[in-house]
Amino acid sequence: MAATSPNSYLSDPAAALQIAQRAPTLLAKASSGTTTFPASMFSSADSSELWNDLEQLLYACLRTGDDKSAFLCVEKLTDRFGANNERVMALKGLYQEAVAADTTAVKKILEDYNKILTENPMNVPVHKRRIALIRSIGRPQDAIADLVEFVDSFPTDMEAWCELSDLYQSQGCSAQAIFCLEEALLITPNAWNLHARLGELEYMNGVSATDSAEAQNHLSQAVKRFSRSIELCDDYLRGFYGLKLASDKLLQTYTTSKANSTVVVSSDKLQKLSQLATSKLEAIIKDHTARRSSGVNESEVTAAQQLLNRSKS
Repeated sequence: MAATSPNSYLSDPAAALQIAQRAPTLLAKASSGTTTFPASMFSSADSSELWNDLEQLLYACLRTGDDKSAFLCVEKLTDRFGANNERVMALKGLYQEAVAADTTAVKKILEDYNKILTENPMNVPVHKRRIALIRSIGRPQDAIADLVEFVDSFPTDMEAWCELSDLYQSQGCSAQAIFCLEEALLITPNAWNLHARLGELEYMNGVSATDSAEAQNHLSQAVKRFSRSIELCDDYLRGFYGLKLASDKLLQTYTTSKANSTVVVSSDKLQKLSQLATSKLEAIIKDHTARRSSGVNESEVTAAQQLLNRSKS
């Protein structure tokens, strides 16, 4: 969850490794810039970018198994911002979770989170770490209950709504998952990745629906969501991938059953959208192959190529 989560590109192991390899350089810079407020105001080495980079380094080191460098990151952040800083407390907890040797250690961390929240119920980063830990130890229902309480208290926390959506979806509660993403979009209406994720949920509902009219309604909603996603970001691979999937699937339902009168996406428009998605996916793959597009996940590129291959066969 956002208060203590890495940037999305760190989900790519290669990207995480690349950042982790910068540990000596970043830690050295942090050592030269470690001063406490108000002295930090007069230090040219102290900057928000430096500490943000160090936080991302912490995530990368934990992901790649460099626990020693991760510990040093926590130490540097603690020296700079203090042990009572809410974000630092959560990052320290994240490190402890990663190196916990057994269930007893995990329970101790959970107890520490509970103690912190008893003293300060408004500590949002620790709230989020506690919920993430509860989910990770196989208690999704408890995590959902805690997140529902959290969004009641902090209704404008977009990341919490997204996490709640993901939890609901993992439990097969697709209607609730969609509702939560819609709440997140009320907060960040131009988040193209959320529109695409909502399209994915609608697509899955459409594919699993047994009634043809219901399937067409879900698939048409998926097409709209994916279309909005690529409107907001014209090189978003997941958006174009989903648009092609949803358009082709909806076209398929038109040929196997009578089109629902409430569906507003015509066959002609669907064919054009599918062609657009195909050409854009081909361009993204070509750019990635030529290394002109470095921000695309390798696994997503592979999936896109496989989708195009299937559509040609």
